[in-house]
Amino acid sequence: MRLPSYFGSSAVSIPLSSCQFENSNDVGVFSKLTNSYCLVAIGGSENFYSVFESELADVIPVVHASIAGTRVIGRLTAVPNTTTDQELQHLRNSIPDTVNIQRVEERLSALGNVIACNDYVALVHPDLDRETEEIIADVLKVEVFRHTIATNVLVGTYCALSNQGGLVHPRTSVEDQDELSTLLQIPLVAGTVNRGLDMLGAGLVVNDWCAFTGLDTTSTELSVIESIFKIQDAKPTAIVEEFRDSLIESLA
Repeated sequence: MRLPSYFGSSAVSIPLSSCQFENSNDVGVFSKLTNSYCLVAIGGSENFYSVFESELADVIPVVHASIAGTRVIGRLTAVPNTTTDQELQHLRNSIPDTVNIQRVEERLSALGNVIACNDYVALVHPDLDRETEEIIADVLKVEVFRHTIATNVLVGTYCALSNQGGLVHPRTSVEDQDELSTLLQIPLVAGTVNRGLDMLGAGLVVNDWCAFTGLDTTSTELSVIESIFKIQDAKPTAIVEEFRDSLIESLA
């Protein structure tokens, strides 16, 4: 049985938070958030880490990491072939055993820029290697579609997805939003982060029950994010109980 990557905690009180990494609002460049774990770049301020750890540490592992010797971990994951053996082993030791990790030999090495996915569907750069596409489908257990966002090939940069909803480039037409929404089977809306910036994947990380954005994100942008990702609707305690029930069932 495929385990759902649900989790939660009644201790989580503020599901939508803002932070910076060394005066940068591109939190999605220096962190990676999923329903099972959170990666944060090494070498940042304690304030940056504390925002994630205060919201997540009681629920999922918050792992300090580098990828390919760099701190731009949000733009380099899924794991590229430039990841060192030591970095890969650190990830394997730090995140849950239920999470599959695969190093990918791909010429488009900034994988976070060219892949956008949730638990069920992945959008990828139209020119991604066929072998990489097959690895994504096999390792992440998702359907893979080659697509663009508002004619941009960097789908991971210009959208943010969860299992609840998605935010796409502000110039994405209504027709394209409808097409993508049908493809992904989640509601979508066009929007921005960090006071009008369209690089959503760089300025926002989100999962099924919380989100983190740059400090410059306006109240209007936060309202859109909260609405489309159903942040306030999340019931973490119920979600973690469902996860535990599924885990017990799978082990029975």
